[in-house]
Amino acid sequence: MAKINFGGTWEEVVTSEEFPIKKAQQVLQNETIAIIGYGVQGPGQALNMRDNGFKVIVGQREGGPSWEKALQDGFVPGETLFSPEEAARRATVIQYLLSDAGQKMMWPAIKACLKEGDALYFSHGFSIVYKEQTGVIPPPNVDVILVAPKGSGRTVRTNFLDGSGINSSFAVFQDYTGRAMERTLALGVAIGSGYLFSTTFEKEVYSDLTGERGVLMGCLAGVMEAQYALLRKHGHSPSESFNETVEELTQSLIRLVAENGMDWMYANCSTTAQRGALDWKGRFRDAVAPVFDNLYESVTSGKETEIVLRVNSRPDYREQLQKELDAIKNSEMWQAGAAVRALRPERRKK
Repeated sequence: MAKINFGGTWEEVVTSEEFPIKKAQQVLQNETIAIIGYGVQGPGQALNMRDNGFKVIVGQREGGPSWEKALQDGFVPGETLFSPEEAARRATVIQYLLSDAGQKMMWPAIKACLKEGDALYFSHGFSIVYKEQTGVIPPPNVDVILVAPKGSGRTVRTNFLDGSGINSSFAVFQDYTGRAMERTLALGVAIGSGYLFSTTFEKEVYSDLTGERGVLMGCLAGVMEAQYALLRKHGHSPSESFNETVEELTQSLIRLVAENGMDWMYANCSTTAQRGALDWKGRFRDAVAPVFDNLYESVTSGKETEIVLRVNSRPDYREQLQKELDAIKNSEMWQAGAAVRALRPERRKK
């Protein structure tokens, strides 16, 4: 592992220099890796590993859109595409990538398929950490490991194809074989991680649930809606309101942050923008701090997971979810966004 200074704290990380793909191929040369669930994370991880030369099979219920997606991606029924149970029986590494609610529902069937020495792999600490709610308690004779990409399944794939990668955290919960760590690192490299950093199952799920509800998705969407509504209330057009709220952020400023940090973004904006941002940054931070305190308590107490498991287990979950997503899509703000995006020069040329 390499030691890197993260803002004054030294951490150990793993890159392709310390653990090259050839080493990963050696570690996993006798392993069959089953992707159980071909929904969000499954396709990206499966295709990246297949492209990297690993033996990958998929376990998915026949007939649904995820089964069709696996067929389109070249997995063959009876050869590399099976039911979840059959894939788990054939594999030595079981990547349990169903939704959290789906993992709870299918766990008894998958548990019955585990063999001594198998590796049970997660990309989220949810099922293990909240075992009282999920019932996911692995048998003692398997490795239990985690590689959690810090991005959507879509970007796990697109970044890989671009020659980059999504950073991933890793952890070992149970080491039965004595090979759990090398299996974990090899799988992290196999799925195309940019680099790997250490965590625990508990820390991964606490930080992940907080981040999704906070800055990454919930807070971001909510703050955008608030600013857009304010501008519209004061007579600004939808086009102006959306450009000043979303388009400038996504098409310009956030790219500067990604390139070289927040200070770099500030340095490349006008002095008026710099002064205003510096003056108001602390006020926004202090205003949302109590909300984040409440959020973290809700995550660590299990309240958030109770909601997820209850709502996502309803038979009409997908229909209700689509209604909520359609409400966002059909709002004036995001209809304006669709029009703004269509006007981007690269899209007008198509």
